[in-house]
Amino acid sequence: MFISDAYAAPAPAAQDPILGLLPFVVIFVLFYFMLIRPQMKRAKEQKKMIEALQKGDEVITAGGLLGKITKVGEQYVSLEIADNVTIQVQKQTVQTLLPKGTIKA
Repeated sequence: MFISDAYAAPAPAAQDPILGLLPFVVIFVLFYFMLIRPQMKRAKEQKKMIEALQKGDEVITAGGLLGKITKVGEQYVSLEIADNVTIQVQKQTVQTLLPKGTIKA
C-alpha cells in the first residue's frame, strides 16, 4: 500500500508540580520585598514618630498645615498655626516632624 500508518505522538512527560508553582512563589517574594516590607517599615516609623510627639515640636499635617504643638492629648494635638491661633487635629494627621526652628526660617 501507498499510505503509511499513522501513529499517536508519545505522551508528554509529567511535569513536577513544584515547577508549576515556582513562578507564583517568585512573584510573591518580589512583591514582599518591593512593596509589602517597605510599606510596613514606613508605617512602623510613622507610628513611632506619632507616639514621640511632644510640646514644642514643629510639624506638618496631612492637610498641609504647618504649626507648633502646644498641647498633646491621647487622640488630639493642639497646633499653633499663627500668633494666638490654635487648632486641634488628630494625631494621625501629623505627617512630618520638622527640625526645631523651621517655622522661624
